[in-house]
Amino acid sequence: MITARTGMTDVESRPAEAAEAQYERWHHWHVNWTAIWVGTLAAIAVALVIGLIGIAVGAHVLSPENRVVDLRQMHTGALIFSVCAAFFAFVVGGWVAVKIAGILRSEPAMLHGAVVWVVAVPLIMALSALGGAQMFGGWYAGLAGTPAWATGTGVPFERPDALGAGATESERAEYLRAMGDYRGRVRTWNEETPKAARNSALGALTALLLGLVGSVIGGWMGSGEPMSLTYHRTRNGRPQSSVAESGGRM
Repeated sequence: MITARTGMTDVESRPAEAAEAQYERWHHWHVNWTAIWVGTLAAIAVALVIGLIGIAVGAHVLSPENRVVDLRQMHTGALIFSVCAAFFAFVVGGWVAVKIAGILRSEPAMLHGAVVWVVAVPLIMALSALGGAQMFGGWYAGLAGTPAWATGTGVPFERPDALGAGATESERAEYLRAMGDYRGRVRTWNEETPKAARNSALGALTALLLGLVGSVIGGWMGSGEPMSLTYHRTRNGRPQSSVAESGGRM
């Protein structure tokens, strides 16, 4: 049959139409939200467990007086527990999500791991706003917003009691000495507050970025594919049965 408009046969026009339809079709990656939610809860649970262990062994000291003013003076134990809580918790979360979803390809697996991190961030921020950030370790405290000690209202020093009318000379001298010491400590506190606030935000940012890297790596590990950036170039060279199995279970 010859078309009236172009003179082409139906047989000749069908391949072009099929190619155009193939070009216009979107190939989306399915997102398994059940697996993502389970992975998110697993990541938060592991981060909480590691944070509580750090507090129990004394690695995390959460009082205002122990805020981080100089990063070079941060305790090694606190640094280790902070890195472990931020990184390995999301490795577990990404791995759990991918295993539950049954994904055998690294690309969608890494996507699911990253989505676990995306879902976990607002949940951790909500827990931080409710006062639970410190239970995850010192780094997540920066997600709770501006702390009281950064506003000038949270100075953890007690002002000396005022003297009575019948105070002796020795009591007056002691009072003046205590007031001088108090004002000096408050002055130092106020000078160090901007540095501590900056380091708190830097710690929270580092924890979030480590969590993102950990979630992607965890998802990649869960897929079972070799963790090589060039593996996708040789993937099609695998036996056809292996490719079919991988594509059928994504």
